[in-house]
Amino acid sequence: MKYQITHRTQYRYQQDTANCYNLACMLPRAMSYQKVESSRLQVNPAPSSQYQRRDFFGNQQTFFHIGALHSQLEVTVVSQVEAMRRYVAGPLESSMPWDDLTRHLAQSTYDAALDARLFSHGTRMTPCDPLLAEFARQDFKPGVPVLEAARRLAHRIFEEFTFEPGFTTLATPVRTVLETRRGVCQDFAQLAISALRSLGLPVRYVSGYLETLPPPGQARLVGADASHAWFSVFDPVLGWIDFDPTNDMMPDERHITVAFGRDYADVVPLKGLMSGGGEHQLKVEVDVMPLGLDGAPLS
Repeated sequence: MKYQITHRTQYRYQQDTANCYNLACMLPRAMSYQKVESSRLQVNPAPSSQYQRRDFFGNQQTFFHIGALHSQLEVTVVSQVEAMRRYVAGPLESSMPWDDLTRHLAQSTYDAALDARLFSHGTRMTPCDPLLAEFARQDFKPGVPVLEAARRLAHRIFEEFTFEPGFTTLATPVRTVLETRRGVCQDFAQLAISALRSLGLPVRYVSGYLETLPPPGQARLVGADASHAWFSVFDPVLGWIDFDPTNDMMPDERHITVAFGRDYADVVPLKGLMSGGGEHQLKVEVDVMPLGLDGAPLS
């Protein structure tokens, strides 16, 4: 499926600000199942300097500096992406038993295993916690294939937790999410990551977008979409496999990947610092528009 994704972020400042330094992680990355046909980031007012780089995880980042006085900032990313079906080389039941996987990674030195081990340690946002390990063990019984157990965990989060925008913030601990059984996609992804890492398993945080469908008989609303998040689990044979606990599904052609890291802090869409400005208002609009084979928007 082809999409045009427009992600617009607007800041309005109470006072003029200057020397605004920003780092954006908003350009979709090329994957085996995702072709990025075009992607551009536009900043208004025009930056004094701007350059791109790839971070440690291979995500595309854009740094820009605005030296002139300004009372508002607008960052817009427009991308055209073709998301393809994700082929898994075998059934989830054929993945390695999770308790064997932890031993396998501890003894292996090949590149993929070393890379996976980087994602098996706790972070500030996804800490290892005995309570979270206990939560995961309801699905991670001895000998259960790691990917099958991850699928069960994602399903249980979908069944037992309530999606409630505004209930949590970026600073809400995953233990609070576990105790209250409420949150949003970012919370559910980091809850699963923290739980699995508490068992010693390698798990990645994935940021991106999901095409949302309007209710039957209603037109789609431009700008009403949002960023999305899910998690990815490593298996030595099948590789990294994604799970979306918010929607109880394995990501498919409707999911567009932007970046992955250890947690949200590694893939913040836009962050920075500035001089002055006072209080500010923030507005974010995301539009995921499906395109036909000719590149025209589908009605």
